[in-house]
Amino acid sequence: MDDLFDDILNLEEQYYKEGYDEGYKDGAEAGRIEGRSVGMKTGFEKFLEAGRLQGKAIVWQSRLPSQQESSTSAGNSQQETVQTVPSPTSQDGKDSEPRRLPPLSSNPRLEKNITMLYGILEPGTLSTKNDDESVNDFDSRLKGAQSRVKMIERAIGEGAGDKGSANRNRQQAQKNENIEDIGRIPQRTDVVMGTV
Repeated sequence: MDDLFDDILNLEEQYYKEGYDEGYKDGAEAGRIEGRSVGMKTGFEKFLEAGRLQGKAIVWQSRLPSQQESSTSAGNSQQETVQTVPSPTSQDGKDSEPRRLPPLSSNPRLEKNITMLYGILEPGTLSTKNDDESVNDFDSRLKGAQSRVKMIERAIGEGAGDKGSANRNRQQAQKNENIEDIGRIPQRTDVVMGTV
């Protein structure tokens, strides 16, 4: 014969099991949604950085002396198709010569680094798969591209390698050192108490 109080004694275990099962089901659903959201955000940030670095590589490639010579010779043969923009010093558009970035110095190592940077981040070769091998390959290529960009910036004297921008960033970081100070409204001293 079954004990009448047997169900009551196992009530705590029964509720624990029901709560665990419901929490596991809700957590699996919420985790999948949150994981997808975090994955999309992280993927976007990584590809945004890759696109930014690839854009730098394209601009630097176009500033190489060998590229500028070939573009001017091609530009002379297709002069009608090139749109000219008046320079800011000209008035009424009389001096309408196309603006160009200054060429980089002729340096074989610099040219090699720029070409390798573009090759590392070539759009067709970057995988968008979400398996471990593809993610590790993308991360290592992005890290390699970032180190190439630093070398190129130092070689040409541009970008984050200059000391002025580093000092500005350091001063800005020191300005908002405490999280409590960020949202604080400064007190006005020109208002006289009691007047509206």
